[in-house]
Amino acid sequence: MTAALALFIKLLPLYVTVALGWLAGRYLEVSGKHIAGMMLYIVTPSVVFSGVMAAPLSAEVILLPFLVMGFCTLIALLHMVFARKLLNDGSEVVIPLTVGTGNTGYFGIPVALLLFGEQGLAIYIVCMLGTTLFENSVGFYLAARGKYSVRDALVRVAKLPSVYAFVLAVVLNLSHIGIPEPFVPLFDNLRGAYSILGMMIIGMSILSFRGLAGNPVFTGLAFFGKFVSWPVLALGFWWLDANALGIYDLAVHQAIFLISITPIAANTVVIATLLDASPQQAAGTTLLSTLFALGFIPVMVSLVL
Repeated sequence: MTAALALFIKLLPLYVTVALGWLAGRYLEVSGKHIAGMMLYIVTPSVVFSGVMAAPLSAEVILLPFLVMGFCTLIALLHMVFARKLLNDGSEVVIPLTVGTGNTGYFGIPVALLLFGEQGLAIYIVCMLGTTLFENSVGFYLAARGKYSVRDALVRVAKLPSVYAFVLAVVLNLSHIGIPEPFVPLFDNLRGAYSILGMMIIGMSILSFRGLAGNPVFTGLAFFGKFVSWPVLALGFWWLDANALGIYDLAVHQAIFLISITPIAANTVVIATLLDASPQQAAGTTLLSTLFALGFIPVMVSLVL
């Protein structure tokens, strides 16, 4: 518990940033919607680009986003079966998206930088792209069943600038072309902006939450999928790869594990609102998972990493 407390203290600046975001939204009437658009189309692609450019690329590393996306999809489909049996109020369509992905960016990147340093962060960002791909393809489609087609989901993925940033960075990295020295500080500053603004958006979002809304069965199932099933799958893969497959090294195992213990993604609320799929339930559960993760992540990291 001493190690967990030490990590909690190190994470305090992140929690303070969330509180500052709440204050900005509560008393300065700052809206996170405009910031979110800037994050999606400018800051996030920049962070993905610089992270992949810094990563030691190989065929195995390039396949990491698709491996993580596969894990997200497996978790989502398994819990969708239980959701259909346990829920009948319309919220069951949100469960796959809720448990499959996580707040791997705004919450995960600052933690990854703190835990793993620059080199480990690069690997984490490559893995993180898998959750982004899932969220905007399979996750969106499962939540939108009956409202949107597979084609609409694919079009949504095609509009993601982070995907193109990833592809461009892979091509340049493999061509041994680095980021020009004058632009290195720019990307460093954008990464800092990503962490600060992303955590503040979480605080701003709390303004629209009114606690745990709706069916507690939804929250229980979401928490089980996000904080039990996902970590068990990540640890199972870690053990299998370390003892039998031998494909990846410790940095990859740690990155996937950190992804598995992040709270429910804030974008889950955005998509649920867009689809009118139990947005209040999604919002309350997302808030609760974020608060829970403040203590859960330090404990899990101290036990496993």
